Formats: sequence, C-alpha cells, structure tokens
Amino acid sequence: MGAANATQEAPFVDFQDVWLAYNEELLRANHFAVEAIDLKVKRGEFIAIVGPSGCGKSTFMKLATGLRMPSMGRIRIDGAPVTGPLKISGMAFQAPSLLPWRTTVDNVLLPLEIVEPYRSSFKAKRKEYIERARKLLQKVGLAGYEDKFPWQLSGGMQQRASICRALIHEPKMLLLDEPFGALDAFTREDLWCILRDLHAEQQFNVILVTHDLRESAFLADTVYVMSKSPGRFVVKREIDLPRPRELELTYTKEFTDIVLELRGHIGAIRNTGIGATQATAVTGASA
Repeated sequence: MGAANATQEAPFVDFQDVWLAYNEELLRANHFAVEAIDLKVKRGEFIAIVGPSGCGKSTFMKLATGLRMPSMGRIRIDGAPVTGPLKISGMAFQAPSLLPWRTTVDNVLLPLEIVEPYRSSFKAKRKEYIERARKLLQKVGLAGYEDKFPWQLSGGMQQRASICRALIHEPKMLLLDEPFGALDAFTREDLWCILRDLHAEQQFNVILVTHDLRESAFLADTVYVMSKSPGRFVVKREIDLPRPRELELTYTKEFTDIVLELRGHIGAIRNTGIGATQATAVTGASA
C-alpha cells in the first residue's frame, strides 16, 4: 500500500536543475537557453507557461518532449528518465500543419500510422481507429466535416482537427505551443472550452505555452512565468478558481486581478531584465 501511494504521489513531470546550451561552443561560453529549471507537475495537472518573447518557452517544450537533451540536470516523465522523443505525448502548434491531400479524419489518424504500438496493427484495426477518430472529431464540433479536406475548413476548424490528431493515440501528456494564437477572439474562447472539457474528461497532463494571459488563467491549474533569456521560472502562480470554469468567469474581478498580477510580473521582467540573481527572491515570494 505504501509503495502504491508513493508511486501515486510521484510527480508526473520532474525537472531537476535542468540547463540547456544549444551546442558545445555555447556550453563552453556558459551561454544557456534555459537554466536552473526545477519543476514538479502532478499527474493530471494543467500548467501554462508565459513570459516575454525569446525567453525559452519553446526550448522548454523541446526538453519536455525529449526532442532536446539537457546539458545539465535530469528530467523524468511518468516515472522514467527522458532519453529521447516521448511516445506518451501529443503536440499541437500555432499552425495546424494538416496535410492538404488528406481528409480531416485521415489527418487525425496520422499518429496511429506512425507511432508504435498502433503502427503495426493499423491495417488490422483501421475500422476501429477510424471510429475513434470520428468520435473525437464529433466531440470538438467537427461532425459532418470528417471527410472534408483542410482547405474546406476554417482556421478554427483546422486547429480543432490538429488537437484531435494530438490526442488520437491517447497520450498521457498534451503539449500545446501557442495553439490558438492565430485565431479570432470568439474562436479562441470556443477552443478554450473544448480543451477544458477534454482535459476534465480524460485527465491527461497539459503543458500550454501561450502569450495570452487570460488563456493561461482560464485553463491552467498553475501558471509559471519565465524570465528573459536564459529562461528560468521566476513566478509560480496557482490558479485557485473552482472548476468547471465558464467563460463568464473571465469578466469577474477575481479573474481580472489574476491576469493583472501576471501582467505585472511580465512587465517587471521586460523592464528590469530580471535574471538569475533576482529570480530566487521572486520565486520565493510568489510560489
């Protein structure tokens, strides 16, 4: 029983003093893209990362997916050390990147054709996988569009399909890099609600990188603010707003106070160029 509890309580994402320089020359010059990242994320937790442009948010994502190995420090995800690209994660970016010659459902099926253990059984289970893709597309409001091509879909529809593609192989972790940044405000808020509902239903971990502070406060359990490059987490803000969260919440004083607080942190970073020497004090005050 004790061992089971220990496993349950172990963080799903665990960064231990992680530093990354992009090549040996930069490493020798002590020029790091991110530095001293310590992060523990509970199983099923939704975190958002915000910060000024060029602060290392996307670099952090590469580390979290195993696309980059740290220069120093250790990363464990789902209890195992990260030694290469993770199969347990799904990703969606600002550009949906759907293949124009494939229908919506065929675009969503793509990971199952590539990722094991699905790849080897794809032909045998194709009907079952198509049914899974269609159900997922219906959940995000794309019923009736499954057999359309990307050029027949709006930007918001394409991004919904992109999220379905990231989730089709039932990953334990979803990584989102500015996924709604190119969309209009109404479409963006629709997609917030879709993501909120999918997360509530399936309880996968989410790491969201965004410039939209309202988005981070509405969706996340915890928001982390990164400093200017070299990036490190300087503020940890737990969002203690009850779930499920409705869009009306974003017009309340309680919500706007959180957004203004986050904006204040980022403004201070941009104006003062907060770095390693000041970071500890900020983290201590805000964690």
